[in-house]
Amino acid sequence: MSTAVAPARTGQVLADLIPASRVRDVALVVGGAALTGLAAQIAVPVPGSPVPVTGQTFAALLVGTSLGARRGAASLVLYALAGIAGLPWFAQGTSGFSVSFGYILGMILASAAVGALARRGADRNVWRTAGAMLVGEAIIYAIGVPYLAYAAGMSLSAAVAAGLTPFLLGDALKAALAMGLLPSAWKLLRR
Repeated sequence: MSTAVAPARTGQVLADLIPASRVRDVALVVGGAALTGLAAQIAVPVPGSPVPVTGQTFAALLVGTSLGARRGAASLVLYALAGIAGLPWFAQGTSGFSVSFGYILGMILASAAVGALARRGADRNVWRTAGAMLVGEAIIYAIGVPYLAYAAGMSLSAAVAAGLTPFLLGDALKAALAMGLLPSAWKLLRR
């Protein structure tokens, strides 16, 4: 019985290299949600902002890119639903709705978007991975910042100052990490 990994083809994401089954898909979705929940616990408060810097966005984008659009979005939907239901795995061990819930909604869409881009090979080299991560981050902010403004009763400019500007450097570092991890994973698996 061979355990060799089939060579990667365009149209595949990393998860597709594991033999297909419903059990695999369920395990990947649950694992993606759990990874996002664990990464959300890496949280650093930002002075003047109700939103902390977390590993959550990095995990959401990594899950989407690695699992593909459907499984990635399903992981983030599971993550969101479990947190709404009371599982304390949102940032800093919280659950339910908060002023930062818009970012979680954005992560669902971003995960689907980067997963679709990965199916087109956006995770195979450094620069394409960077582009995919930027698209994902833009989607997260496009939903998270207006939600923050609404939920916290802020002006849009105040929400940008509190919920976007302080996070740009950290998100650039997270994108750089993904730029190294994903293409390296493909290179390793091609050997």
